[in-house]
Order: sequence, then C-alpha cells, then structure tokens
Amino acid sequence: MKMCVDFMDINKACPKDCYPLPKIDGKMESFSGFWLKCFFDAYKGYHQIPMNEKDEYKTTFFTKEGVFCYWRLPFGLKNAGATYQRLVDKVFSDQIWRNLEAYVDDIVIKSASKEDMLMDIKETFDRLRSINMKLNLKKCCFEVEEGLFLGHLITKQGIKANPLKVKEITDLKPPKTPKEMQTLNEKLAALSIFLSKGSDKSLLFFKALKNCTGKSSIVDNESSTSLSKN
Repeated sequence: MKMCVDFMDINKACPKDCYPLPKIDGKMESFSGFWLKCFFDAYKGYHQIPMNEKDEYKTTFFTKEGVFCYWRLPFGLKNAGATYQRLVDKVFSDQIWRNLEAYVDDIVIKSASKEDMLMDIKETFDRLRSINMKLNLKKCCFEVEEGLFLGHLITKQGIKANPLKVKEITDLKPPKTPKEMQTLNEKLAALSIFLSKGSDKSLLFFKALKNCTGKSSIVDNESSTSLSKN
C-alpha cells in the first residue's frame, strides 16, 4: 500500500530551484571508449536526503494514527529533483566525466579496464559512505559491458535504442485516434537520435493531427494516406 501526500500548497509557496539537470545527450556520449560499467540505483531515492529540521513541520500530514511529518526529503516536492542533482554533482564533482556519470539517483561507473574498475568502485563507495548514501542492491550491476541508463542501452560499441521501446513501436497497431497518434509521436521522439531523418518521417503524423476535426478519429486525407503507404 502506497501513501500519497498532497504538496500542492507548499509547492505553490516554494520558490523554484533552477538548478539544471544534466543534458542526457552529453551523458550518453561520455561513455565512448569505456569498456566496463557498473550501474547503481540509490535506495529509496530522495528519502536519503535529510530535511532541514526547521522545515520538517511544513510536510505535516494527518492519518487516523495521528499527525506526522517527514524528516527525510519526500517525493512530490517541487525542488526534490534539483536538490538531489546538486548533491550528487557536489559529491562526485571530480569523478563526473572522468570515471562516473550521475543523473539524479542513477549512477554509472565507467572504466577502460578491470584494473581501473576496482579503483573506480572503491573511490565511488568511499564517496557514498561519506554522505551515508545507500544503494538498492536489486538494481545494481557490477562489471558489465552493457546496461540501461536513462532509457538507453549502453554497450561497448556505443549507444543503442532500448529494445523494449523499439518493440513497443514495432508491435503498435496503426493509430486510429488523435490521442493514439500523439502517443506514437512521443515514443518516436524518445528514439529520435537513432532515426535517420526522424523529423521528416514524423511530419506526416503532425499533418494528420493538424487536419483532425474531432477527438474520436483521424481524418482520411492526403497526409494520412501517404502515412499508411510509409
């Protein structure tokens, strides 16, 4: 059973933290030349970051057992992602790009040899211990040549599309409604870096959507006719 706390009011009152998340494309390109990887996932994500004691009461919620508040950063707060990214950027500041990549609670060690990997793992674990950050062992892989990171398959040959995402598109039935067309566009956008002239091929979808007159079906016009032929 999962609990959900409504943080809408506190999120409205809280100024936005504009700390940027890393560019995914840059992260993907940084694995070039590294043979071995370790894929880590932080245990319970944001809950590892302690709240400022004077702000704990702001997360107060009520249950039949009484009144409670969070003393660890809960999911749902507007600036949780930025706060976590700032933490990992600070902790791994001299490892990022050199032998490690981190995107919020996803961490990947990258090494050119087995000898380097042992040293890289030790260095990373020392940093994790320094901030008492724990990993989810069920989602950790050590000394592998390929694995999934941010929805992409990282291999020694380079970056490849996630086979599961490709299968979702190849097994997808032809879209019959604007909503189904939009869903297909979103999936294609996620794989755009692997598609040659992907924007040109997606243009037919946008033309078909533009000519939709209702929410229930797609107009059978010249664009949709061309689309079916492709």
